[in-house]
Amino acid sequence: MEIEKFEKNIGYTFKNKSLLKNALTHTSYAFENHINSNEKLEFLGDSILEFISSKYLYNNFPNLAEGEMTKVRADIVCEKSLYKVAQMHNFSDFLYLGKSELSSNKEARPAIMADSVEALIAAIYFDSGLEEAEKFIINNLKEAAEIASKNVGQKDYKTVLQEILQENGDVKIQYNIIKEEGPDHDKKFTAEVKCDNKFLAIGEGKTKKAAEMEAARKTIEMIKGEKK
Repeated sequence: MEIEKFEKNIGYTFKNKSLLKNALTHTSYAFENHINSNEKLEFLGDSILEFISSKYLYNNFPNLAEGEMTKVRADIVCEKSLYKVAQMHNFSDFLYLGKSELSSNKEARPAIMADSVEALIAAIYFDSGLEEAEKFIINNLKEAAEIASKNVGQKDYKTVLQEILQENGDVKIQYNIIKEEGPDHDKKFTAEVKCDNKFLAIGEGKTKKAAEMEAARKTIEMIKGEKK
């Protein structure tokens, strides 16, 4: 059975299979089939994830200051990190997506995949309690926490780009949000970065800041490529 295959992937067997189906049901499918989507589970899963990751960092990284723990937590609970978890367990093969979503995208979007991980966390919590949800979170995110904790002191992409571009004197660096799409709960922003009004790159993200960071990261990669 497909559901058993997914349970084997995630290392957890549900007592209540309807909870699992709900966790994997995107709003597009729910709307077309007049059933509940995973949005409410996602809402709770987000809070559980934040609490458990905070507790894990507090107990396992005593040398990190409060501000550093906040940065590390942001790295491990972000869309990119959760998308990797979903990819690792092949969520895209098991998600219930509506025809409208499938017709406009060849595969499940990263945001949908990441949200479904949060929904799954809440479903596990309802099925077996916090201990099992914690086990799933730590098993899947402890490596990301380890990596993020080692990189926490590094400067962000916007700061690095500013230093590169201002190496030979002051320049005007400008970020603009050029596109905003999607419903309130699933926004996607597109940002561009310019230097002295010269276009450099664009980036996308779930927040304006994330989109700007991605534009800065792409510019840094482009500059490094030109220097080779």
